Amino acid sequence: MRASEFVTENKKVFKRNAKTGKLGMKWRCAAGPRKGRIVAEPNQCSASLDREKSSAMKLTRAKTKVRQARKAKRTKRLNPAAKLAAKLNKYR
Repeated sequence: MRASEFVTENKKVFKRNAKTGKLGMKWRCAAGPRKGRIVAEPNQCSASLDREKSSAMKLTRAKTKVRQARKAKRTKRLNPAAKLAAKLNKYR
């Protein structure tokens, strides 16, 4: 076994707060059930998933995915905080 198999490097990323619009630092999970997801604390990456919330979100996404996609596209194009977060994460 190698040491790299045990050490997972979670990366810090910039994330825009949807309510306030301000930038903050969060963590992108490198391993675990939440791999690739952005979370507030790195220990959340290994936490187990809530099946009820997961199934509820799948239903919500199935109903509103087109509206959510349009809204996200507009935000990423027009919101200065979203543009700044994208630029800062690109250089990290």
